[in-house]
Amino acid sequence: MSEIEVSSVLPVYNDREALTIAIPRSIEHLEAIAPGRFELIVAEDGSSDGSAEFVRECAESDPRVRLMHGDERLGRGKALARAFAGAHGPIVCYYDVDLATDMQHLAELIAAIRDGADIATGSRLLPESNIVRTGDREIASRGYNRLVRTILKSHLYDHQCGFKAFNRARLLTLLPSVESNHWFWDTEVLVRAQRNGYRISEFPVRWRQGEGTTVKPKDVLEMGSAILHLWWQLHAEKN
Repeated sequence: MSEIEVSSVLPVYNDREALTIAIPRSIEHLEAIAPGRFELIVAEDGSSDGSAEFVRECAESDPRVRLMHGDERLGRGKALARAFAGAHGPIVCYYDVDLATDMQHLAELIAAIRDGADIATGSRLLPESNIVRTGDREIASRGYNRLVRTILKSHLYDHQCGFKAFNRARLLTLLPSVESNHWFWDTEVLVRAQRNGYRISEFPVRWRQGEGTTVKPKDVLEMGSAILHLWWQLHAEKN
């Protein structure tokens, strides 16, 4: 295999069924974008449904597939950070295993980093975005992102879209300051990156809500608390 240029990460927790589609489709798109110069890392986070065993089988037949297994659950953000630290490519990216974001956008995502962006992120909330999801998810997402923009002074529109790419060296410089280990990781990375002058490319995507995806009141409260906690941290660091 040639030198790795792109390391793509699939964060996984009990997603064996989704992996049967996500792995071959990922390889198909990555081969078109960086032929012979990519790896697909599955950041498996303490699954109990056979996800790790399935990925091991895939890796045995295709060396481009790598498994990063955790016996105990780290949290989505921490699992991603570990995968990026162990990646071989100067460009790293990740997307949700349900492929909610249309994979046709993957070439655009990688191209943004090749063109000099430090971070690239898909957005479901730009006027040109094409999304389908339930009303409760739409209201919760727009309300959450408005709070991030207002309280944390972000200039981006969608902080939680699971479709992002990074200049790996720049990301690794930023990660020691990121405390979130789970869902808020995406937002904290983007907010801290803006405060450090990182160049961020946000572009509209076609996105479809995955089956079984729900918004729980507990999730909304936790994310709201995380916004306020990060605001306090940034305020303390500034002073």
